[in-house]
Amino acid sequence: MDGAAFGVSLKLAIMTSLLLLPLGLWLGRCLAQMRSRWRALPEALVALPLVMPPTVLGFYLMLSFSREAPLGAAWQVLTGGSLNFTFSGILLASLVVNLPFAVQPVQRAFEAVPAHLREAAWCSGLSTWQTLWRIELPLVRPGLISAFALTFAHTLGEFGVILMVGGAIDGETRTLAISIYDHVQAFDETAAGTMSAMLLAVSFVTIGIVYGLAGRHRWQGRG
Repeated sequence: MDGAAFGVSLKLAIMTSLLLLPLGLWLGRCLAQMRSRWRALPEALVALPLVMPPTVLGFYLMLSFSREAPLGAAWQVLTGGSLNFTFSGILLASLVVNLPFAVQPVQRAFEAVPAHLREAAWCSGLSTWQTLWRIELPLVRPGLISAFALTFAHTLGEFGVILMVGGAIDGETRTLAISIYDHVQAFDETAAGTMSAMLLAVSFVTIGIVYGLAGRHRWQGRG
């Protein structure tokens, strides 16, 4: 087991999930309540990382993070460092590539909340904020948990984007997925198999949590 790579992957997955959760909550609610005919445009932008090849997305992010690009230049002025080949760079790239995993489950959960519940809350004197906190959030909790679990698991296994933006610097940008690739290249199939089995187990448990929550929600809906 590559302990340093595991540490980087775990840190990246936790920070990505925690940072994307409030953004996914806000953006998912906005998309669920949007009634414009242009709604397909922001939905397509959010879903774009799902269909773009990771190396292509990573290539564009690498260019955006370079010192010649506005984003990379602004980061250079603020911090004095570069985004490419740093943990900050792969964290920012991870936020972009995992955006649909954080937004779509929350959006679907908000879409399932009956409109008459909000109207009843407003008629009872609750403000929009109180309605969100006391009525909507308890109902969309399974969607939030699914979003967190999917984002965490996908970040642990992300390879192409992280390699393009961060390379493979030990203790900084070398994640478990990159370590597996390196061990296969070195014909160390035992180490690669151990780490692959761990990622497989994490993925299986995550999918089990998501499907378990979905089944429980359907069962409660029937009840």
